[in-house]
Amino acid sequence: MDATGEILGEPGTPGEVEVREPGVFSEYWRRPEDTAAAFRGEGFCTGDVAVVEENYYRLLGLMSVDIIKTGGYTVSALEIEERLREHREVGDCAVMGVPDQELGERLCGVVVPIDEANVDVYALLAWARDQLAPYKVPEALRIVDQLPRNSMGKVQKRDVQDLFAPEGTR
Repeated sequence: MDATGEILGEPGTPGEVEVREPGVFSEYWRRPEDTAAAFRGEGFCTGDVAVVEENYYRLLGLMSVDIIKTGGYTVSALEIEERLREHREVGDCAVMGVPDQELGERLCGVVVPIDEANVDVYALLAWARDQLAPYKVPEALRIVDQLPRNSMGKVQKRDVQDLFAPEGTR
């Protein structure tokens, strides 16, 4: 669905996955505000963004942190992370949008090297420019020892985002 709740007509256009069927739960227990925010009419808004490709849905990420709007483009952080992990020196990474007055959000990322590799950020960015569309290349990358994770092992992108906050605003 698009932002207004209309079904997207063009394959390949990102939209939010909305579920409409009798088996969908009807409400969050004792959380009427969350229920109101999660439903649009009879449809449950999942918060997942996907595109239809060859009659299949390809998930791009969560609307909240994995979908980045930068300079008029809608970008999937998961797609960029997947590509960066293909580099021989990258063990893990996280890409996120950092608020920016001109672009809306700017792409930034952190990289965990494989086996103590000495990753050259400039060389990695040059490699990324050959692999990704120009608007998908992170503007800034930092090398870290590990990604911040919660008790379930999920990367805490809001904590990573703090690495790129202007001094004095953290």
